[in-house]
Amino acid sequence: RFFLVGSNPAETKYRVLKIDRTEPKDLVIIDDKHVYTQQEVRELLGRLDLGNRTKIGQKGSSGLSRAVSAFGVVGFVRFLEGYYIVLITKRRKMADIGGHAIYKIEDTNMIYIPNDSVRVTHPDEARYLRIFQNVDLSSNFYFSYSYDLSHSLQYNLTVLRMPLELLKTETSQTRQESFDIFEDEGLSAQGGSGVFGICSKPYEKYVWNGKLLEAVKNTVHRDWLLYIIHGFCGQSKLLIYGRPIYVTLIARRSSKFAGTRFLKRGANCEGDVANEVETEQILYDASVMSFSAGSYSSYVQVRGSVPLYWSQDISTMMPKPPITLDQADPFAHVAALHFDQMLQRFGSPIIILNLVKEREKRKHERILSEELVAAVTYLNQFLPPEHAIIYIPWDMAKYTKSKLCNVLDRLNVIAESVVKKTGFFVNRPDSYCSILRPDEKWNELGGCVVSTGRLQTGVLRTNCVDCLDRTNTAQFMVGKCALAYQLYSLGLIDKPNLQFDTDAVRLFEELYEDHGDTLSLQYGGSQLVHRVKTYRKIAPWTQHSKDIMQTLSRYYSNAFSDADRQDSINLFLGVFKPTEGKPHLWELPTDFYLHHKNTLGLSQTRRSYTYWWTTDVLKHLPLPFDEVTCAENRRKLTVKKFHKYEEEIDIHNEFFRPYELSSFDETFCLAMTNSTRDFMPKNMGIDPSPFTVRKPDETGKSVLGNKSNREETVLQRKTAASAPPPPSEEAVSSSSEDDSGTDKEDEGAVSQRSTPVKVTDTGDNTKITENVVQSTKDVYGVNLSDVPSEDDLTIYTRFVQLGQSQHKPDKSSQQVCTKLHLDRVINLIPISSFSQDNIYEVQPPRADRKSIEIFHAHIQAGKGNMQPLGKEDFFMYREYIRNRYL
Repeated sequence: RFFLVGSNPAETKYRVLKIDRTEPKDLVIIDDKHVYTQQEVRELLGRLDLGNRTKIGQKGSSGLSRAVSAFGVVGFVRFLEGYYIVLITKRRKMADIGGHAIYKIEDTNMIYIPNDSVRVTHPDEARYLRIFQNVDLSSNFYFSYSYDLSHSLQYNLTVLRMPLELLKTETSQTRQESFDIFEDEGLSAQGGSGVFGICSKPYEKYVWNGKLLEAVKNTVHRDWLLYIIHGFCGQSKLLIYGRPIYVTLIARRSSKFAGTRFLKRGANCEGDVANEVETEQILYDASVMSFSAGSYSSYVQVRGSVPLYWSQDISTMMPKPPITLDQADPFAHVAALHFDQMLQRFGSPIIILNLVKEREKRKHERILSEELVAAVTYLNQFLPPEHAIIYIPWDMAKYTKSKLCNVLDRLNVIAESVVKKTGFFVNRPDSYCSILRPDEKWNELGGCVVSTGRLQTGVLRTNCVDCLDRTNTAQFMVGKCALAYQLYSLGLIDKPNLQFDTDAVRLFEELYEDHGDTLSLQYGGSQLVHRVKTYRKIAPWTQHSKDIMQTLSRYYSNAFSDADRQDSINLFLGVFKPTEGKPHLWELPTDFYLHHKNTLGLSQTRRSYTYWWTTDVLKHLPLPFDEVTCAENRRKLTVKKFHKYEEEIDIHNEFFRPYELSSFDETFCLAMTNSTRDFMPKNMGIDPSPFTVRKPDETGKSVLGNKSNREETVLQRKTAASAPPPPSEEAVSSSSEDDSGTDKEDEGAVSQRSTPVKVTDTGDNTKITENVVQSTKDVYGVNLSDVPSEDDLTIYTRFVQLGQSQHKPDKSSQQVCTKLHLDRVINLIPISSFSQDNIYEVQPPRADRKSIEIFHAHIQAGKGNMQPLGKEDFFMYREYIRNRYL
């Protein structure tokens, strides 16, 4: 037998699974549902070791040996022989949200469960195992023990705000699930000291090991089930004058209709689209971790293929295969299923930003635009006007080629209108200064305002043909706009605006480029070809050769390796299940029938062509149905009552881990990307604010590349507005995602393009002088002119008069004179709660008697004079000992 022993992080509570190895093809797992202490589990393993030795009393041979140490169970899988168990053997911390750690899988181990004596061999088993292991679990798979990664932060915190009465009724139903002596003992003492814990079912679309856990989901305790997501997770620290703000980007790739670029296009019969990724940016003040006391904000947007039946035939080996519509869908059946899913998860309005080309000599991408417009128009006629799907077409490729139009300025206008319609999530009400002096854009903000903050209602859905390069740039601009509102809502900036070339935007841009590269590698086989700098037209000339290499890499991957990757994904996700006597995976001519279930059997029920949404969804709009408190959603929640001293709900111990020996070098919060260390200039006299606009050569991690020297950088910045885009945007990437379809009308534009040339016409003498005599701008960070301007002198004079009027003793003559003079200058109204508060003195707040007593007791304890313990102290210590050790 295999014994799987699992523990909590502090290693004070354990559970044990027994796996039977005598069954050749069946999975037999026994979970006794009992929680063991450390002493009990040692005794149990000792008895098992003693009882399984070859001779009683023999010390040389062990009856129990450790096979592997792991951090979690990914799942169980079977091909043609017995079951394998997949274990996580290495992990790396990638992010932290409210004290909940998010880990990336670094390495896994597959162990064959049945014993060699009962193993029934099959010749094709090894091939299936090799195909399964082609899905590299160490590449962008993430998990968390205590945070639900498959749901958004808004959903997770909305669930926590459920009324207490509902939780009490749910507790009585779920209490019978398992017998736990610690639960009963902890709750019986000091009645009413319990804390409610809520565990929600994961959102299956974004869970990648759902099929692998299916065999044990109903037999083992839920603590064994570790759900993993695939996509991207990155976190950076934004320091605002020392105040740590964590910016987190989480991308969840859909496990439905998943696959590679040319092999998965459009949608399947259930409304799931190819390359569907939900991107969430989370912003929170890291100085307060608690979800209830801290300040948290998030914004969600989606990318996904055009929801139609369409494909591209790659058998011709063309770099730009023609787009074909596979099935006629006059009643937009597939689009209806897709948008119904979105209404349930995000609410309304759903905004479609379509970046596909609109004008082409030879009809290619325009086929998709025309069909999508027809589908949205048809569906909208049955929806109420206030909840209609908003369609925004914008030919990004055409605007990129124009010398007169700035692409990102136009995208910024679209982003502002989108964020105003959807709003964003923040878990605290508007600050007093926002209510007192609201920004003009703040009052126009959409979403849903509740007593505890704001909710995002609706979502932006961005698409082009591949949803890679153009889509990532558009999502970055929308995310940048939302980030400004998020910072404003947390009281960190005075206006909801962020400018390029600031430390904050550079940090955010780097996060989004890593995010885009990762998603592009998963779906397209190469990194991004066109980046934000490409569309800003400030990319260095060295970027052209990189773009060519990425284009070639993408073409090679699509032509030669995508088919094998698609087979691996189908096997890993359980889309294909090997069966004796049926064709093998590599023998199938196509996987179309695996992903389109309606080809294998006709459905008995047909959806209405007019009432195309799920019942009750419209009733709660604009709020998403999944977040509404109703009986159906409550069935997805498991509620348990904990003692208030329970380790399982102790975030302090979970985050700081006082029981572990740790070093500063390995501390995650010190090692993560930092705006001050990695982006802020190192010169003296520089404004440390991350919202100050800087020159590209003024940063610790230059956006134009480390190798580009100063003259080239300055030249490029001066000519950025008038410089034409680099050739890689249209001419180079014939098979890349965005401009893969450059038609004959675009070929003439190539000859008009020119590459920025490095010009250095300054002599050596000039360089020597520049090095010896530095300007005041370089030394102090500002230009010091000889004579201050008249306006500056007026402001300075007023400031001096204010200081004198506060500092001098009160005299009636001075009061009259100063009052008459200051009435014309400024009128001060005291708004502080302190009795005296000015630039010279501050009245400290008064401490109450109990606080002073505690402070004196603390001082005495330091000197060795301990206070006698009271009755409450004894009771609290006894409770702690009982819960931890008994």
